[in-house]
Amino acid sequence: MNRYLNYVRRIVIACCIGLLSGSMVANSGDRTNVILIAADDLGYGELGCYGQAKIQTPRIDQLAAEGMRFTDFYSGNAVCAPSRCCLMTGKHPGHAFIRDNLPHKVNSEGKQAVGTVYDGQWPIPSDEITLAERVKGVGYATGAFGKWGLGHFGTSGDPNDQGFDLFYGFNCQYHAHNHYPKFLWRNRVKEDQPGNDRTLYGQTYSQDQFVTEAIRFIRENRDRPFFAYLPFAVPHLSIQVPNEDLAAYDGVIEEQAYEHRGYLPHPRPRAAYAAMVSHMDAGVGQIVDVIEELGLTENTLIMFTSDNGPTYDRLGGSDSEYFNSAGGLKGLKGQLDEGGIRVPLIARQPGVIAAGQTTDWMGAWWDLHATVSDACGVKIESSAIDGISFLPLLRGDQSNQAEHPFLYWEFGGYTGQQAVRMGQWKAIRKNLMAAGKTKQPPAWALYDLKNDPSESHDVAPQNPAVIDRIVSIATAEHSPSELFAMPMLDSQR
Repeated sequence: MNRYLNYVRRIVIACCIGLLSGSMVANSGDRTNVILIAADDLGYGELGCYGQAKIQTPRIDQLAAEGMRFTDFYSGNAVCAPSRCCLMTGKHPGHAFIRDNLPHKVNSEGKQAVGTVYDGQWPIPSDEITLAERVKGVGYATGAFGKWGLGHFGTSGDPNDQGFDLFYGFNCQYHAHNHYPKFLWRNRVKEDQPGNDRTLYGQTYSQDQFVTEAIRFIRENRDRPFFAYLPFAVPHLSIQVPNEDLAAYDGVIEEQAYEHRGYLPHPRPRAAYAAMVSHMDAGVGQIVDVIEELGLTENTLIMFTSDNGPTYDRLGGSDSEYFNSAGGLKGLKGQLDEGGIRVPLIARQPGVIAAGQTTDWMGAWWDLHATVSDACGVKIESSAIDGISFLPLLRGDQSNQAEHPFLYWEFGGYTGQQAVRMGQWKAIRKNLMAAGKTKQPPAWALYDLKNDPSESHDVAPQNPAVIDRIVSIATAEHSPSELFAMPMLDSQR
C-alpha cells in the first residue's frame, strides 16, 4: 500500500510540475540537457585549474578553460549525505531534512547496524520534491550513476521513487568505501561484479562502471532531453585505482612511510591518490567526448563540483597537507571552516557560456537545484527552496543575476558547528553539542575573507555590529529537527 501511495504521489507531482512549466515534453533540440558531476571528498585545491601542482587533471582543466570557474562556491554541508540532501531538495542545512551521515537502521540498543548489510543512510521523506522529480515532470529522462546515500530501496528515499528513471551504483555510503565492490545496484536489482572482493585490486573498477553506464544512458536518450547526475565515489577512501594508472606518477610523487589509519592500506598512497583523481578526470573526458560525438555540445550544460572538502589528513593513507588539497584554506572534511565546505565548481556550455571566465559569485549546492531546474524550464516558487538560479550569470546576463545576502550552514557532527558567509565576512562557532549540555553558548569567530581567506585572524571583537547581524541570521535560519537535534540552537530560537 505504501509503495502504491508513493507511486500516486509521484504521478501527481509530475503532472503539477509539468502544468506549471507549460509543457510536459519537448523535443531535445530546444531543451538543455544537463550533466552534473560531483566528486566525493575532492578538495578545493586538487584540480590544476584551482592551483594543484602535483595531480594531473587535464580534461577538467579544459572544461574550466572552455567555460566558467567559480571561486566562492560551497558544498551543501561538510560531509556526504547532508550535502547531497541540500542538492536534491534545494534547501540549506538549517532547513534540509538530512543533516548528518545517520544510518537508517539501528539495533535494539540504538547502535548503528551497518557493516556488511549496507542498510543505507536515513531516507529523505516522500513529501520532499527532489531535483530529479522536478525535471522528470517536464519530460526529462533522469539517470544517476555513482553514490546515492539518501535512503535505500524500499524506503521513502529510494532513488527510483525520488525521480530517477535509472539508478546505477552504490546506494549505501559504507558500501562505497570499496571501489572494487562485490555488487552494484541497477535500480532495485543487485548486479554481481565478478572478480571483486575487499582487496586493493579487482576485475571491475566501480568508477569505470559509472562512466560506462552514464554514457549508455546519454546515447539512449540523445533524441530527448536528459538529466544525468554523476555523484562519483572517488577520491573518497579507500585509496584504490587500477595498477596501470600508477605509472603516470612513477618518479614524480615522493612516498613517505606512514602509520596506516583505517580503510585499505596502499603501498603507494600518495601516487595512488593522485592516480584516482586523474582516473576520474579521464572519465569526465570520456563523457565530454561522447557529447561532442553526438553533436550535443552546445545543447548540453556540464557542471563539475565536489560534495565537501578533502578528507582528514593521514586517514587511510591520504595526505591532504602534501597535496595542499584545500588550496591553502583552513580545515578539512567534517569542518565548516573554508577548507571543509568551499569546493570547485565549473560550468561549460559552448555557445551559451563564454569561455575562460572566472567568477566570485557566492553560492552553494542548494543553488545547483535551482539552476538545473531553471535550465530545464522548471519554475519554482522562491519560498519553496533556499537556492537561487545562477543561470543568468552563466548566460552572460549579470544585470539580472540575483545575489545571496548570506549563506548558512549547521552541522551536528564533529562537536556541532554553525557558520554564516555574508559578503566578505565568514563567521563560525564550534562545540555546540558540548555547549548544549553546559548551556554556555560558544563564541562566534569572525574572519574577513577578502583579506584573510585562510581564516587566521579572528576579528569578532573589532566588529560587534557584524556579529549582531550574524547572530540574527543564524537564529532565524535554524529550524529544529527531531532526528538531528541540536539543543543549543533550539534553545536560542
